[in-house]
Amino acid sequence: MQNTYLNWVVNHTRMSIWHDSADPKELDRGLERGIVGVTTNPFLSNLALMKNRAGWAPQIEAVLAQNLAPEAKAEALMRIPVTCAAGKLEPVFRSSGGVNGYVCAQVNPSRMGERECMLPMARRFHAWAPNIAVKLPVTAAGLDVLEDCAAEGITCTLTVSFTVPQLIAIAEAHRRGAARARAAGTQPGRCFAVIMIGRLDDYLRDVAHDSQAKVSEADIRQAGLACAKRAYKLYKERGYEAVMLIAAQRGSYHLTELAGADFVSSLTPAFQDLVDTPDFPCEERIGREIEPEVIERLSEMPEFVKAYEPDGMAPREFIAYGVAQKTLSQFREAGWGLLESFH
Repeated sequence: MQNTYLNWVVNHTRMSIWHDSADPKELDRGLERGIVGVTTNPFLSNLALMKNRAGWAPQIEAVLAQNLAPEAKAEALMRIPVTCAAGKLEPVFRSSGGVNGYVCAQVNPSRMGERECMLPMARRFHAWAPNIAVKLPVTAAGLDVLEDCAAEGITCTLTVSFTVPQLIAIAEAHRRGAARARAAGTQPGRCFAVIMIGRLDDYLRDVAHDSQAKVSEADIRQAGLACAKRAYKLYKERGYEAVMLIAAQRGSYHLTELAGADFVSSLTPAFQDLVDTPDFPCEERIGREIEPEVIERLSEMPEFVKAYEPDGMAPREFIAYGVAQKTLSQFREAGWGLLESFH
């Protein structure tokens, strides 16, 4: 096996690597590299269907022939790439005793505040395969559904999440649900808590430009890292069972500066290519603190304070945090909406 940075992370650190794509050929390459999970969303599911329409033609045509209502049609189409990936990852799931091998299936992003819709959808997705991790939004409603899912033994991935208070809220909701499960004699569902660090950086960069904040590009590039490092420390101190999942990386530094952490990093195929070389130093850096001066400068922006401080936002505020609305809109318009209109 090649002596590359990616190989070192996979085989010599506590970090697990998930594959950020629903394309079967790309997934096969990821499995060769040692990935142990798959993150998908409506956008990636639609992209995989478009790229592999010929290979999945019988399944696609069977869905289209039913003339389903738009939401049901999108759900049925998304099931095709998700269950394909789940089949490829099931051996990993079985051999790890359910620790690894999960594939995400995201609920309709248009339903981000509707508990009564998300919970039944989560139950349906859970039934697709034994290794499905239902993807829920980190809204007040999504957190309530997470608790119920954990209590019912349904594994979830919590997404549209960018901040320390969101990660804490995820872990606390999962803890409550897990306690309910154990009290009822049920095995709790697992929980993967996403922090989309690159999207946070992108958002704060826009805020900084608009407000003329006195922060540099180097400061902005450390904002998501600062939040991830702070949340990770709190997870360890509080003994949360939820597992942090780092997503939306924008450069190699989003992997190298977190190396050594006991969490999941979801990498696109292009990002895997970037770090599948011997060009990066193989050293654990999760314990390196962000310089206090950087935190001080970033804290001049209230939007960073909301993201960095554990009590920076209450759950009812999560849905209105600027980058959350932008991300949900993209999931709807460039993902779920395209699945609904797929023909």
